[in-house]
Amino acid sequence: MSEITYVRGDATAPQGKGVKLIAHVCNDLGGWGKGFVLAVSRRWPEPEAAYRRWHRERAGNEFGLGAVQFVQVGRYLWVANMVGQRGIRTGSKGVPVRYEAMDTALEAVAERVVELGASVHMPRIGCGLAGGKWSRTEPLIQHRLLSRGIAVTVYDYEQSAGR
Repeated sequence: MSEITYVRGDATAPQGKGVKLIAHVCNDLGGWGKGFVLAVSRRWPEPEAAYRRWHRERAGNEFGLGAVQFVQVGRYLWVANMVGQRGIRTGSKGVPVRYEAMDTALEAVAERVVELGASVHMPRIGCGLAGGKWSRTEPLIQHRLLSRGIAVTVYDYEQSAGR
């Protein structure tokens, strides 16, 4: 099984050749306004518009924890809006991240990535505003993506990286 490649940089500017899919975690409230999504929106308007429409029309679609929406933003570039966060605040039920939902979403990402022949690029999903721990997230990535031979690059953002 391959390993995750860790790099310093901006996950919205993925490195390497070929088809790339940028995976990130969204909440189940339809909110898009803090964290990594701001960097996504600065580069492309489509993922935010698609996510907001998906949430608005949720009565007639699969929007909810564990669901994934794939948005093409370039000829060889996709963004995966993964719903892996319950709400936006830490409260009586703990932090917003939902590992089971991220696991389900990563399985859908794996299937799409295999179809596309793509590599996966991401920040440390679920570990920013969602309040998760990388020690719980990394095994999900290993199980769902690396075990299938999918190349994964995780980006640790630095201010000098240009966001």
